Amino acid sequence: MQTESAFIYLDNAATSWPKPPEVIEAVTQTMMYDGANPGRGSHAMAVRASRVLFDTRKQLAKLFHIKNPNDIAFTSNTTMALNMAIKGFLKPGDHVIATSIEHNSVRRPLYELQQKLGIEVTYIPSDVEGNINIALLKAAIQKNTVLLIVNHSSNLLGTILPLEQLADIAKKNQIKLLVDAAQSAGLLSIDVQALGIDMMAFPGHKGLMGPQGTGGLYITPDIELEPLLHGGTGSQSETPHQPTVRPDRYEAGTQNTSGLAGLKAGVEYIHKRSVEAIGGHEWSLSQRIIEGLMRNNDVRVLGPALGKPRTGIVSFTVNHIEPSEMSFILDQHYQIAVRSGFHCTPLAHEIAKTDATGAIRASVGAFSTEKEADHFIAAVNEITKQYSKA
Repeated sequence: MQTESAFIYLDNAATSWPKPPEVIEAVTQTMMYDGANPGRGSHAMAVRASRVLFDTRKQLAKLFHIKNPNDIAFTSNTTMALNMAIKGFLKPGDHVIATSIEHNSVRRPLYELQQKLGIEVTYIPSDVEGNINIALLKAAIQKNTVLLIVNHSSNLLGTILPLEQLADIAKKNQIKLLVDAAQSAGLLSIDVQALGIDMMAFPGHKGLMGPQGTGGLYITPDIELEPLLHGGTGSQSETPHQPTVRPDRYEAGTQNTSGLAGLKAGVEYIHKRSVEAIGGHEWSLSQRIIEGLMRNNDVRVLGPALGKPRTGIVSFTVNHIEPSEMSFILDQHYQIAVRSGFHCTPLAHEIAKTDATGAIRASVGAFSTEKEADHFIAAVNEITKQYSKA
């Protein structure tokens, strides 16, 4: 699938676009024919709406190798899922280990609990490519360490952390593992059973190809979180307390049925094309872009070196051009969408030594093409050449 417009979209790390046609069709059909409130009635349309949610859970469970689909709680995005996990699990006196490439969706909830509950947090530094020091991680473990939070892939650097090794360390030290899969779900193979992941937050609107306003949190059966939201679920309505049964316990309020129908179609698309094929496609394009940008002496590419594993994210800086200005020129004069700034990950910018300026981030997607990558490289080269003459 390709867009007919001259517009080039390289902001897939924020949200994927375009969506597969079947995703759009699923959203439309559900709104037209199955738009009742799921779990809130016994009439035929409400039952069909409930079935949409269950079928979406089944597809996600298949993708992530989750034994029980009901261990997936739907959320509106990864941020909500991370807040649900962090605030629902941690207690006063607990110690948490996280990494220096974490998103603010991890850092800010942790900061909030540091202020309110007095939890302790240790951030493990990484090298300039985003790889964390395993020895420092092991040394940071304390008697009261209860949770290890890891960003599977940096949203700035594209670095992929070694989940298997990190999960093994957590298991051996009886520490629970929370994975932020915002940039990896649908692009990298994730087997929560084989890895022993205890909780995993994921978005529906990025690599899973679904609509915005969708996401989820996998919670192992061994963990009972304090719900983030309390309210109506359509079950155990006669009691004042939140239901104990999953997933109702964590899903107060009306769900985004049409959005989740789209998410189901997105995951089915991934099953059909395969995670390996999509991830490989994005890696290949990222390498093409890195190689092209590296020929420009005014450009500094961040993250793993050419040829190393990474997601489809290529962040960079340009001599004598502010990231915001570069992004504006690409958009207004070349119809190329990228993102500039600090990407909600200030610690990663400190690692990359871009904390004073921010960076420009180009992120390819499942439908990006070599032709688009080449147009982008040519545009960057043309802009830098014009500035060097000024």
